[in-house]
Amino acid sequence: MSQLQPPIQIPLAAGPLLDVQEMRFWLDKAVAWGQADRPGTRKDTALHLSRLRDFLQQLLTFINSVSSTAETMKRLPLLGQFLGRLCWNPYVTADAPGRRLLFQSLWGLYSECPGSAVETKANQWIRVLCQLATEEDDAPAQALMKQIGVPPQEYHLEVLRKTVALLQENIGKRCSSLGDINQRCSCDSILATSEACVPLVTCPEAAPLIGALLQLPGTCVRAALSEHFLDAVSSAYSSQCLPLEEQAVVSLWSHHLSSLEEAVLSLLECALTTSGSNPQKQLEQSLLPKACAQHCSLFLVVNDIFRSLLKQAEGKESVKYFIQAFTGCFLRERALQQQTRVSLKAMFPQSPSSLLLPLLTRPSEVPQEARRRHLNWLSGSLQRLAEEEEEEEEGDGDNGTSLAGYHRVFEAWFLLVQCAHWVQVAVQLLVTSEPEARGPLWWLLLFYHHPTNRGHDRARQLVQGREAWEHLHALLLTSAVDRLQPLVTLLAPRGQRPSPSLILHLLVNWAVFLQQTPSAATEVIQAVLEQCSLVEEAQCVLSSLEFRLKEENCLSSDTKRVHLRIHALQNTLTRMHAASRPAED
Repeated sequence: MSQLQPPIQIPLAAGPLLDVQEMRFWLDKAVAWGQADRPGTRKDTALHLSRLRDFLQQLLTFINSVSSTAETMKRLPLLGQFLGRLCWNPYVTADAPGRRLLFQSLWGLYSECPGSAVETKANQWIRVLCQLATEEDDAPAQALMKQIGVPPQEYHLEVLRKTVALLQENIGKRCSSLGDINQRCSCDSILATSEACVPLVTCPEAAPLIGALLQLPGTCVRAALSEHFLDAVSSAYSSQCLPLEEQAVVSLWSHHLSSLEEAVLSLLECALTTSGSNPQKQLEQSLLPKACAQHCSLFLVVNDIFRSLLKQAEGKESVKYFIQAFTGCFLRERALQQQTRVSLKAMFPQSPSSLLLPLLTRPSEVPQEARRRHLNWLSGSLQRLAEEEEEEEEGDGDNGTSLAGYHRVFEAWFLLVQCAHWVQVAVQLLVTSEPEARGPLWWLLLFYHHPTNRGHDRARQLVQGREAWEHLHALLLTSAVDRLQPLVTLLAPRGQRPSPSLILHLLVNWAVFLQQTPSAATEVIQAVLEQCSLVEEAQCVLSSLEFRLKEENCLSSDTKRVHLRIHALQNTLTRMHAASRPAED
């Protein structure tokens, strides 16, 4: 690309500045693009389309700010030649946003009442240029259209469809090089074809060709797709300008990992920013869990994204809930796969093997009477792993052994976050069991909220956690709203006290499972959360709890009572959340 010279700008009395030197640059480009139709020219056009759109937007702003067409042509004598050459270029006019800006610029120069010979001549040229940009100036084509009675637009769309079908047929041919790099191969045209498709990514007629390119088997080194093509397709698909079939989308994610990352973060953002949203509904409508269940490589990338999110989220419960919900949806999709499935160990290669199956087992698959034993075993296994890491850290300092131990603990915690349904069962049993049976459950819950001992004295927090629960239990049994200040204090993050989210889990489970009246539970929840600003977090805990209970599909009278209580609490939290937001017109 030629280098831009120091800009020469045209100042306006009360308007934008236009870089005339850049106009010369783009005119040179338009001339070069029109002189040859080669893969290199098409590639250069595709590379510059985004910048060209930006310049056309500046040009349109300039045209609209000048008083007359004659004045505009006086200031920009090359403007007519520049716009005319762009109208002749099919790759420019195939780009919908660029074509729109081009036509807007032309009609911005059109004079309803020409006041000079310049404006009259400009009007004539504008009509011709718009016709050239929308119709093929080809005598045989015109004669054919006239003979068969097909309108020009319909004719050109059909030509585009036929061309797309032909290209699609060619790229579908079996690779013919047979491993000989010196032999000409039918895959040689794939890179050029993908580059030529860049301006067409927003054309629905090109979608089958784009899908076929994405789904090409990667068996030949010559079948590589252009990075600019992948970037353009990813942008068009994410902005809903390009319809793609499911397998084409999965292939796009496999070819272009940044588009996969964008899809994950977009889904997460939608789940976190939609007021009162339930990630389950959005995940069930998303292709991501199904794609991950079918392709181990995609799931491994998504898991790495989740690891980074957890490290950055600083224990944010909504992020944990999203990861748990995604993993659950992924496992359900995996169970539906008919073909030979990749092993769980391959899907979770960094997770401790001994914990993998016990944590991935759903609570609904374990009898009620065996759940406490299952949780005690999980708690003991995690505790041994954490204690080994602490011993290595004390004995080895900051060397590689200590880092390896920290990695094992983090991976165990990450798996626990993905399978947090067992944490929910632990909290439920904690608030409904006798004090002497709570020790392992307490440790598991504390580990979930504080996976390392760094910055936290776990032994001290275990003692404080038990004291907090006994105080909480005694206080809540009285249901005296005027005596809830100590509970509000527990929910404020400070010093070495247990995590507020831990206390919030206890509070919500107390309100759902203990036998106090629904009105008393609702009154306590409302009084506490109004002072703590934890309404959204409580909604998240309730939604997760409700989904787990629905999965168990138990129809006992006690379960019905619990669901009614959950719905009552959800209605209260929804009203509180709405009241806390600024009034909107």
